[in-house]
Amino acid sequence: MKSSVWMVSPARPEADMLAAELGIPAAIAQVLVNRKILTAEAARIFLYGNLEGLHDPYLMKDMAKAVNRIQQAIAGREKILIFGDYDVDGVLSVVMLFKALTSLGAEVEYFIPERLKDGYGIKEHHVEIPVQRGTGLVISVDCGIKAVEFAVQAKARGVDVIITDHHRPGEALPAAAAILNPVLEDSGYPDRDLAGVGVTFKLIQALLEKSVKAAGLPHYMKLVCIGTVADVAELKGENRLFVKYGLKGLGSVNNTGLKSLIEACGLGNRKISEGDLGFRIGPRINAAGRMGKTDLAVRLFFCDSIEESLALVQQLEELNSKRQKTEEKIFEAAKDKIEEKSLDQKYKCLVLGSEEWHRGVIGIVASKLKDYFHRPVLLFAYEDGKACGSGRSISDVPLIDLLDDCKHLFLSYGGHRLAVGCTLPVDRMDAFKEALNALAEARIGEEALKRKIRIDAPLAFSAIDSGFLEHFSLLFPFGVGNPKPLFLSEGVEVLSAPQVLKRKHLKFLARQNGKVFEVVGWDKADWSHVLRRGGRVDMAYSILLSEYRGEPRISLSVEDLRV
Repeated sequence: MKSSVWMVSPARPEADMLAAELGIPAAIAQVLVNRKILTAEAARIFLYGNLEGLHDPYLMKDMAKAVNRIQQAIAGREKILIFGDYDVDGVLSVVMLFKALTSLGAEVEYFIPERLKDGYGIKEHHVEIPVQRGTGLVISVDCGIKAVEFAVQAKARGVDVIITDHHRPGEALPAAAAILNPVLEDSGYPDRDLAGVGVTFKLIQALLEKSVKAAGLPHYMKLVCIGTVADVAELKGENRLFVKYGLKGLGSVNNTGLKSLIEACGLGNRKISEGDLGFRIGPRINAAGRMGKTDLAVRLFFCDSIEESLALVQQLEELNSKRQKTEEKIFEAAKDKIEEKSLDQKYKCLVLGSEEWHRGVIGIVASKLKDYFHRPVLLFAYEDGKACGSGRSISDVPLIDLLDDCKHLFLSYGGHRLAVGCTLPVDRMDAFKEALNALAEARIGEEALKRKIRIDAPLAFSAIDSGFLEHFSLLFPFGVGNPKPLFLSEGVEVLSAPQVLKRKHLKFLARQNGKVFEVVGWDKADWSHVLRRGGRVDMAYSILLSEYRGEPRISLSVEDLRV
């Protein structure tokens, strides 16, 4: 068992106020306060908010310009080209905007670069694509905020550009007809945390509300919720509403391709959760882009034939399986190298690269290594003299800030606070490692590298009753910005001998003051030698709500324990 620091949130008077005003359990009120929801009004919106809480899309700077230019293109029968990205967020943004524009009578095509050939984003040479296709308007989704040269060349060739993105800009903004990006300081939009699909949805919302098709807007949330979760966007504000109502919509799906995908994931006959989006549906869509066959995923959402959709899903399954095996191989190689050379003892940020690593999956491997060693990780695939990297970071270390101060070494870079990508010449790798290690040593304190278990509130087993669970279910969906609440129960008796499942997981019965729950420990099989029947433990855990043969089922997922 790896040692962790337990951080139990202190009781707050605001929690007492929320519990009294809203009539909710004290532990639920404490969870809300821990999420910085401090007033009864904010708590009501969080717990009971509906789609009326969506912001006016015209609050986003340039929205009117974008809508007017698109309407002009539709009226003039101009061809519109959607330029997307190859991950889930980008693919679903393309699908959504294509369907919306087509429903409004537009003539639309799309282009998505191949991850392994083109890399990320819109490059200057991509201007030949709209020119060759006779396109008068390009709309980017989930990319484009750094496409300065592309915009210049497009304008010179008589092509207008509308950019929709959610990534950080470079030093200059593209000279586009309109830029929709809530991250920009002067965007005017109240919610800065939208994923690419969220920004695309706001554009669709503005377009449809000017037509007679606004009633169809909720249908797009099914795809918005998948893209939002897959892109690991914070589940606050509008993102939370997108996912909450999108998940409800996924209970009734008409799109042939999406329905086939859901059934292939084994989710056809049960309620879909945000975990299913992140670990089942999202990875299968992502596998196409990661393995260099993005168009398979796009075609799936446009096909009407059941036979064709089943064939496409099968190809995605095979790509996903191949992706998983490739990831595992790279993970073991990188982990062995780190442990063999004690790199995690020497450096606060881990940087590794290889000519044998697949560029499409190193981001996922970096995430797993980040969790395992609890420090930022950057992995690079070396190809044709270039080092193509992908990095992931722990919550206390904004990795993009470190890259900002190394930008003189990059050919290109970008990303979010905790997930980044970059490209540089292989012969600059030593200089990059030296610069990054110096920055990490200066800025990352030892405290940030300690694995922390943030516990929301103490909770007795006896308090977990039907009333508590009814209010607990209002906290869904969980994710970044709204993590699964962790509770602490002390002096819990291990009622049964722990069972090891699939050589990885642990299961046992636990009892406190006469009340018994089943406890599962995912990837906690190594705990079996320290737990014994009749022993006492303090448990940090989350609550799992599920169904078994149509009946509700409650279990506890242990995050950490002390014997």
